[in-house]
Amino acid sequence: MSRIESLTPREIVTELDKYIVGQAEAKRSVAIALRNRWRRRQVASPLREEIAPKNIIMIGPTGVGKTEIARRLAALAQSPFVKVEASKFTEVGYVGRDVESMVRDLVEIAINMVKNEEKERVEGLAEAHAEDRILDILLPPTPHGKSPLSESGPEDSKSFTLVTSDDNQLGGVAAETESSTRERIRQMLREGKFNSREIELDLDETKSMPMVEIMTTSGVDDMQSNLQDAFSKLFPKKKKKKKLKVPDALEALTQEEMERLIDMDKVMKEALRRTEESGIIFLDEIDKIASRQGAHGPDVSREGVQRDLLPIVEGSTITTKHGMVKTDHILFIASGAFHVSKPSDLIPELQGRFPIRVELHSLGKDEFVRILNEPENALTKQYTALLDTEGVELVFEAEAIEAIASIAVDVNERTEEIGARRLHTVLERVLDELSFDAPERTDSVFKVSAEYVQNSLKDIVEDHDLSRFIL
Repeated sequence: MSRIESLTPREIVTELDKYIVGQAEAKRSVAIALRNRWRRRQVASPLREEIAPKNIIMIGPTGVGKTEIARRLAALAQSPFVKVEASKFTEVGYVGRDVESMVRDLVEIAINMVKNEEKERVEGLAEAHAEDRILDILLPPTPHGKSPLSESGPEDSKSFTLVTSDDNQLGGVAAETESSTRERIRQMLREGKFNSREIELDLDETKSMPMVEIMTTSGVDDMQSNLQDAFSKLFPKKKKKKKLKVPDALEALTQEEMERLIDMDKVMKEALRRTEESGIIFLDEIDKIASRQGAHGPDVSREGVQRDLLPIVEGSTITTKHGMVKTDHILFIASGAFHVSKPSDLIPELQGRFPIRVELHSLGKDEFVRILNEPENALTKQYTALLDTEGVELVFEAEAIEAIASIAVDVNERTEEIGARRLHTVLERVLDELSFDAPERTDSVFKVSAEYVQNSLKDIVEDHDLSRFIL
């Protein structure tokens, strides 16, 4: 068991703190949910099968960290993770995606995850095989002394005549010389002496299968991929001659060897296990499918989508092209702003399957200042790294950070509340001129001061109508 799987809730929160500012309550809830998965695995059967995950609803305005918490949690747990918008789904019988497609998407993500891990495991062996295939092209092997029996008689007839000791000795010397030459060529290949040389090799041809549209009410994605699989079996892979430079040929052959070395049956089995045991589905915009009480209009499929979601969240078996997947132990994290509707507008059965509810709070100036300074992927660090590529050292003064945070809060209050996303638009506007002129600048250091921030945004901040469109 890896250290990641056995992180304590406090350690999980500490890891999330590296990227997300505030929202301590939400972090605690997801940390407990992740730890409960580890606890469940320690419980003996048959009780283990009875322990269901405690699904979570995150309630809060946009831009406060709901999606980021779920995404970072999945990365931390090394779990298959898929984010879907609930508003994309329609009730069975209407045109649109059916809710089961999110489980199929999760399976595909799990397969890619396990396959990439297997590729890393066999990468060294695949590179060695690819190198040998390149050497076979650069230095074709000669048929010296493969056997003490001669395989060809007069006029190429098969005679199995015993090879004499002199012939055997000559063959041995030739083989030794060839081996020595091959090792010298291998060394030159590794040193890049053949990088400019083109070679011809046979590679598997990847043919694009014909696209077939299926008009049906459910399982459209799965049926389409099944048909493509059937076509690929009818038309097996062919070899195609290609001329490539040696480095490109080595990379292409390494990929081909990796595909050959991977046991796909083993990959599929592990991917299905991970999907069932540790998959995380993030259902965004769940408030958009809540039926508002007393509302009239095009509300026809909202409750239907909820009823379609219910069996998947409760635990059911979904058919995918890779096998059957049970959703009993998949963790569902739903989120929504719930401005117009509220969680109690969801159907009671669905509410019961999301026992944990956490409210995420709007972000103020202090949180914005921390967001610009503390996270490992802070926006200020991103811009500093980007402009460093142009030879410009970008320095943010503390007062400038305060000014950016104040303006972001002010614009959020006067226009639409979009949370920390406002920092992207404000910072982009502040650094617009510098980003454009950076390649021609002669000074190597650029300091962003509070005065520079105010001057950059003065007209936009003062003109409320303009700030609605620009910021």
